[in-house]
Formats: sequence, structure tokens, C-alpha cells
Amino acid sequence: MNEITKPIAARQAPASPFLDQTPMTWLRGEIDRLFEDFGQPARSIFNFGSRGTPVPPMELVDGGDSYRLTAELPGMTDKDVTIELTAGVLSIAGEKSESKDSEEGGCLMSERRYGAFSRQITLPKDADRDSVSASFKNGLLTVTIGKDQKAAAEKRTIAIKA
Repeated sequence: MNEITKPIAARQAPASPFLDQTPMTWLRGEIDRLFEDFGQPARSIFNFGSRGTPVPPMELVDGGDSYRLTAELPGMTDKDVTIELTAGVLSIAGEKSESKDSEEGGCLMSERRYGAFSRQITLPKDADRDSVSASFKNGLLTVTIGKDQKAAAEKRTIAIKA
């Protein structure tokens, strides 16, 4: 009797759940976890992706004459965030640590939270790297990136030959 024809109760489970992991079982597990976590409060000041890396929500919007990038960073201040622009890639990184100690009724309670993130966004080709500005208010980082009108004018249509 081989492993497939054995009754289910007689089959041995693999030593590690990762040994029997196929792409479809991994996907099924991720979907199940998504529905289990739906509606649950966040585990930290950031949402954590499947690899355990904090990922703050970001949005890049074309505003006509400029681009606007917003990032939600609750509980952080402008001193917790750094922004750099290198070779057309905008890097936003931040780190927040929080500590709270309290004593009530003879019981000491200590809570600590730590979160760090780093995101890199490749800017569109018509972004003007010299006209980038940022503001931070109420946990919302807004980066405004002007458009280079010369780069936008370089667009051309290519004829298709039959």
C-alpha cells in the first residue's frame, strides 16, 4: 500500500508544513489568512505584509502639472521620516519607537512598540527632479513632484507599417 492509497488517518503529516508546500497550497493559505485577518485591528502602527515587513499605505496621483504622493504614517512626525531622491527613485524611510510604563493597583505594566519601514518609488519619466517638496501634517506625508514640460514634449507617435 503506497502513501496515496493509505487511509487519510494512517498518513503521516510532513515534519514541517513547508515541506509539502506547493504554489497552490501557499496561495490557499494566504487567501485563508486574508479572510481570517479581515476586520481585525492592525498589529502595530503599520500594516505588515506577508513577509513581515511594515508597509505604510501610499498613493501617487497625477495632478495635471505635478504629481502628488501621499503616505499614511500615523503616530509619526516629520522628525521620524527621511526622504531622498537618487537617479529617479524616491526613497521614503521612517522609524518609530514607543514606550509606555504605568503602575496601577500594585501592578506594573510596560508596553513597547517599534516599527521601521522603507519604500522606493520610481518616478515617472516626466517628473522634474529639481521641483520636489514635502509636507507632513497629522500623520500624513505629502510629497509634491513637479512635471518637466520638456520631457512631456518628447512624446511621439510611431507609425505602424502594414
